Amino acid sequence: MLRIIIAGLLGGLAMYAWSAVAHIATPLGEAGFSTMPNEAAVTSALKASLGNQPGRLYLFPAAAAGTPNLPGPSGLVVYLDGPNDMSPKALGEEAAVQLAEGLLAAFLLSVTALSGYLGRVLFVSGLGLVAVLSSNPSLGIWYKFPTEYVGATMFIDLVGYVVAGLVIAAKKPKVMMSCLARAAARATDAPNTATAA
Repeated sequence: MLRIIIAGLLGGLAMYAWSAVAHIATPLGEAGFSTMPNEAAVTSALKASLGNQPGRLYLFPAAAAGTPNLPGPSGLVVYLDGPNDMSPKALGEEAAVQLAEGLLAAFLLSVTALSGYLGRVLFVSGLGLVAVLSSNPSLGIWYKFPTEYVGATMFIDLVGYVVAGLVIAAKKPKVMMSCLARAAARATDAPNTATAA
């Protein structure tokens, strides 16, 4: 049981490290986002209308059920009365989620009869495929999230499971984690090296 817990925690850490690399060292984290024209006027109008509301999700126009095709623009707004900083609390919550995913994947793998390394990696990767298909495409289908955003998010999440699978399925997960950590360090150093050059 201890080995399963260790493998799951290391797999979750590997997933978290990959997510950090994907968002910091690649364009994937910004895929699908656009700069709002005349942002100051829009944010002033939101502030005047919504005031000091806590973080809430607004769908507009507010149509009654069964009332299709209302005139005018439509959209989805996540409103926060203040900045959305990358706080230690948010980073900790994200890490906790991915550690939980790693532990769950390790437990599910432990109750299978798979013995080969590749088969175990594919099993964890398959869990990731189910996870990314369960919600991400629906954001594009129903709420019209940009295809670039949905695709990038699915790619980041799926690769996260593959990376976690490489660690969880290993006979010596600490060694595999060390190898992946060195690769991640090289990837995050590459943009800085290019900038300095």
